[in-house]
Amino acid sequence: MSKVIVIGGGAAGAVAAIFAARNGHRVELFEKNEKIGKKLFITGKGRCNVTNAGDMDALFDAVKSNPKFLYSAFYSFTNEQAMDFFEELGVRLKVERGNRVFPESDHSSDIIHALKHELERLGVEIHFCTEVKDVLVEHEKFTGVVLKNGKKVSGDACVVATGGISYASTGSTGDGYRFAEKTGHKVTELYPSLVPMEVKEWYAKELQGLSLRNVRGTILDGKKKLYDEFGEMLFTHYGVSGPIIISASSVVGKKLQDKELTLQIDLKPALSREQLDQRVLRDFEENKNKQFKNAVDKLFPAKLKPIMIELSGISPEKKVNEISKEERLCFVDLIKNFKMTLTGLRSYNEAIITKGGVSVKDIDPGTMESKKVSGLYFAGEVLDLDALTGGFNLQIAWSTGYLAGISIQ
Repeated sequence: MSKVIVIGGGAAGAVAAIFAARNGHRVELFEKNEKIGKKLFITGKGRCNVTNAGDMDALFDAVKSNPKFLYSAFYSFTNEQAMDFFEELGVRLKVERGNRVFPESDHSSDIIHALKHELERLGVEIHFCTEVKDVLVEHEKFTGVVLKNGKKVSGDACVVATGGISYASTGSTGDGYRFAEKTGHKVTELYPSLVPMEVKEWYAKELQGLSLRNVRGTILDGKKKLYDEFGEMLFTHYGVSGPIIISASSVVGKKLQDKELTLQIDLKPALSREQLDQRVLRDFEENKNKQFKNAVDKLFPAKLKPIMIELSGISPEKKVNEISKEERLCFVDLIKNFKMTLTGLRSYNEAIITKGGVSVKDIDPGTMESKKVSGLYFAGEVLDLDALTGGFNLQIAWSTGYLAGISIQ
């Protein structure tokens, strides 16, 4: 029986501790917060998107960094096994749009309570409000940790599951990267990911709070298409957010650090240009004696209307029957191609996850053990692994945490 130290009581750390304990090891978990799962508590807007119920191909497709590395982890502890695990712990689950899995109660606290109850049942010793300051290694073997108060705690194996640096208020302050670098591991460049984006245009602020459903968002670098997705988005005082934008950040974030990109929004993706032109013609026909500004109410939400009128270049006072065909076609083009300039990502404080992390080249994909230090394991967001929204990042945490927990000898 080994003595296992787990650093971090988030998703990956809790699962690693549970499975190490189920395997008969003595486990001590160190959590710098006053409770476990602080970041879990806020995921999925407080509902906790536990995993995604799609097939394995969908899981791998959603992973944006190093999907091949996750082959063993995902097949060792699949999304179905993750769901069974929580059902066995007494949490009833449901599947929603996009195969997103949530607790039936819509309370993330149910997931956290289930994990905590199982840790306690297994006799895992949890140290709350206890920060690990250093990881000790002798002759390329893990030997223990040093706490912030200077106390040394010896151990045979250690799982570093400290998360990234997003949402620092939940305790994710990059400790794991420090431990990794100090013990000879490479940490790849870090970026905020699954994060809103900032735009240049003045009208973003005017549109603040407006949510658009069923639009198509395309992000371009010059003429090169980097991202294209259909769904929902939101305007904010600084730019854009919402599901399609958040997902886009994990694809274009790195490029956006270096240069501005173009966001193209198709406000009526269900209609071709010709169909939309017919629709606009019909609206104009019904309102032919009205001024332009009073003839487009059916086309846009109230907040968007004045912006579209201004960007169209057509005088708001102009009578509809005086609008030329050329002006109308330009207006149709504006609706199909509403442009904004993306200037950057929001900060880590608003990022759901951190992109980058401990290089997977330094980690054994079959066990999550370091290739450089025996007895030292890494799991969850601290690794250079990230995925789109929809429960995929939590599945990475469950699978890597499980594999680390069961691999300890």
